Amino acid sequence: MRAALYLSAGTVVVEDVPDPVLSEPTDAVVRVVRAAVCGSDLWSYRGVVKRAERSRLGHEFIGVVEEVGAEVRTVRPGDLVVAPFTWSDNTCPHCRDGLQSSCERGGTFGAPGADGGQGQAVRVPWADGTLVTVPGGPAGVDASLYPALLAASDVMGTGLHGAVMAGVTEGSAVAVIGDGAVGLCAVLAAGTILGAERVFLMSRHADRTAVGKAFGATDVIAERGEEGIAAVREQTGGLGVRHVVEAVGTPESWAMAVGMARDGGSIGAVGVPHTAPTLPLFQPLIHNLRLNLGIAPVRRYLPDLVARITAGTLDPGPVFDTVLPLEDVARGYAAMASRESIKIMLTPGG
Repeated sequence: MRAALYLSAGTVVVEDVPDPVLSEPTDAVVRVVRAAVCGSDLWSYRGVVKRAERSRLGHEFIGVVEEVGAEVRTVRPGDLVVAPFTWSDNTCPHCRDGLQSSCERGGTFGAPGADGGQGQAVRVPWADGTLVTVPGGPAGVDASLYPALLAASDVMGTGLHGAVMAGVTEGSAVAVIGDGAVGLCAVLAAGTILGAERVFLMSRHADRTAVGKAFGATDVIAERGEEGIAAVREQTGGLGVRHVVEAVGTPESWAMAVGMARDGGSIGAVGVPHTAPTLPLFQPLIHNLRLNLGIAPVRRYLPDLVARITAGTLDPGPVFDTVLPLEDVARGYAAMASRESIKIMLTPGG
């Protein structure tokens, strides 16, 4: 089969790799029908983090189950499924706490030794605990829903987790820092799912701003740094917002999050801090801020997200502004790295 491989910073190729096979009775093999390039994939593409040469790429995919192991009970061949970006048994203590991303037997697609989502098929460990079936299957689900379902595999669940950790509730005012796919999905989650009344999106890119407004952003702030903080505070009577979603992970975005949070407020951070491994704590301390951060347990949210998407009440699909065949994945990485595209959707079949 064909799959995307990382060679070096700035170089991604598609080559033949062995077909996935069942190696454990709890496995499934899933034929990928849609995959994606994630913003986090760009860290190695840009050379910020190290990655093994010729490692598999991608952790976002939806597909059709081709084969299951002898102990798999909840999915069967022919099912249309959404896979969260991490696999989990969904039974360990962490999973029972709703932290499937911390599963004792879990892992991440595209990590060393694992199949990546940017390929034609994937071996899924712990299929029962990982995969969420889509009612109706391939024949009963219109392909127009595929972008939304694919977004649910990572960015929609991650954006929602950020808003949940920020404490967003009905009638809230929330600021979202980051206008990538995760930040835009946080806007959608805050308003559509959690009922926020006012959503500030920090964005200065017309294409991303347009999606943010369609997703429910009531205010768009183009300024950055101290000017951005001042703009949010000016529009909130000088107090700032009680809820902030940090979806970037840089020192600059963290400084903005702390600066615009109201005293006693909460920050929900899902931006991976590759360039900000430490956080100054004095300002959060003196302003009584609650800091909640973590890798999103997308599996926890997936059943509800899939139900909303298939019911037509939630559509994160517009975060995908470019569709490419798998063979053109290198062009997709380049487009996202240069911010020419918000998010790339791949069609492994051609």
